[in-house]
Amino acid sequence: MTVGFIMVKNKPGKEFWIYSRLLNEPEIKEVYPIFGEYDFLVKIEADNIETIGKVVINKIRIIEGVIDTITLTEAQIPKP
Repeated sequence: MTVGFIMVKNKPGKEFWIYSRLLNEPEIKEVYPIFGEYDFLVKIEADNIETIGKVVINKIRIIEGVIDTITLTEAQIPKP
């Protein structure tokens, strides 16, 4: 299991539309509206980093009103 955190920036006035669309995707586990340069922090759980990329490209970035995203993925650090 790989976890990714996506920051999503939207056009003004599209917050409720985007929020509802994000909540309907099965890979998206949590959605937080945030203040600042970006409007949402989204948690994705997937089998691998490639799947996280596909979710961002094919399910988040295509939502009407999404302007930009930043993707952060967990680091796989070997146990000592």
